[in-house]
Amino acid sequence: MNHLDPGAERDAESAETGRLREALAAAAYDVTPSRVPLAAVERRGRMIRRRRRTTVLGAGCAVLLAPLAFVTLHGPDDGDRVTRPAATVSASPAPSASPTVSAPTPRIVEPGERVTAAPGFVLWLTEEGKHWTTPDVPEEDQFRSVVDGNIDRTRPGVSLQIEGTDGRVLASGVYYGGEGTASVVEVASEDGPVRGKLLELPGRPGWGVWYAVTHSGVEAPVTVRDTEGRVYATLP
Repeated sequence: MNHLDPGAERDAESAETGRLREALAAAAYDVTPSRVPLAAVERRGRMIRRRRRTTVLGAGCAVLLAPLAFVTLHGPDDGDRVTRPAATVSASPAPSASPTVSAPTPRIVEPGERVTAAPGFVLWLTEEGKHWTTPDVPEEDQFRSVVDGNIDRTRPGVSLQIEGTDGRVLASGVYYGGEGTASVVEVASEDGPVRGKLLELPGRPGWGVWYAVTHSGVEAPVTVRDTEGRVYATLP
């Protein structure tokens, strides 16, 4: 019975393995590789990139929406909510009305108080009536009574006296009996209507004195108006 040397067997196996490797290498050199499918590879790459972008965007939206969902689902209870007060809108201040100019009223004088209407023309009132002086006769007091029965103080009326000197004309008179509060007087003159002034004693006696100074002739009509613009009394 023949026995092979173990060392010889190992040498034989190594030689056989070497020959097998050489044969396989030679066969590989003889194989022509197929063309690489570039178009398919590119499509596959684009598809993978799109999927990755979609995945990233979805994840980002989920991150942004998560706090909102948390607030909505886990907000404070109704008892803990704080209601903000409604914004107050301050109303613009209403424009202030234009100041109304009050109608003039008679000057109130004390009995015997002298009023100089013009140089030399002086007037004063007493409970009996109207007094005045002129530049020509300053020492002579002229008088028109309101208590002697010559006028009816229960009915509206106006009187007229005219005094002239040194280019001036003093027109004056008594008014009485009208309703309301006397305010202004207008008298006709050669230069047109002239507005005069009014004097009264305290306590609303129901009569007063009017006067006006002009540089031309004075004549009727004479009209006294009240504070409402209505006719208090007139001399046609």
